[in-house]
Amino acid sequence: MPDPTLADADPVSELLAWLQQSPEAADALGGPGRVSGIPEAPWPHLVVTHGPGGDLRDLTWATSPEVMLEVHGDPGGWPGRAELRRILLLCATSAKKAVEAPHVPGRPVISGVRPSGTLIWSPLVDGQPRWLLGLSVTIHP
Repeated sequence: MPDPTLADADPVSELLAWLQQSPEAADALGGPGRVSGIPEAPWPHLVVTHGPGGDLRDLTWATSPEVMLEVHGDPGGWPGRAELRRILLLCATSAKKAVEAPHVPGRPVISGVRPSGTLIWSPLVDGQPRWLLGLSVTIHP
């Protein structure tokens, strides 16, 4: 197998896998199976996707792309705004713990996770509650 390249260091797939296995995220969300790459029931649900920002530096080694965390509540409006914010912060704190994980040979290394901005309350057009938070993820192959 060839040596890994910068293109092999996908922060979304790494944090998605981390948060899907996180007991803290599962507890905050109300159970397992509530973290994925798309907004879907059961609610509340955490969506992990690519963010609009980040720093690709010189495209040779460590980069800091942005990963977007979105927590969606039930289309009926629950849980409330404050509880969804709390859930998102607990999931972001769990994502930060990926830095402390032992390295698995052949997998990218995450050496930093920090907020890239602020929490944003952004309900969907149909009124479904949603909070957003960007994370800057420093990663290298």
